[in-house]
Amino acid sequence: MSRRCQLTGKKANNAFAISHSHRRTKRLQHVNLQNKRIWWPEGNRWVRLKLSTKAIKTIQKKGLQAMAKEAGINLNQY
Repeated sequence: MSRRCQLTGKKANNAFAISHSHRRTKRLQHVNLQNKRIWWPEGNRWVRLKLSTKAIKTIQKKGLQAMAKEAGINLNQY
């Protein structure tokens, strides 16, 4: 599985690592991903997802069902 948030689709960002002498080399800024078990009330069970921390905060605000509907994800598969 790739390093991508399953709900928001966030992935790594290309950037430069800049040394003291200002030489620039390419690097990746990875997303802060967490494997989370979240209770899904509509399905009456736990769902295991790989989420960014931003997505975890948004789930607390909107709810898991609404976020999955926006992302077009069927939670019965997880």
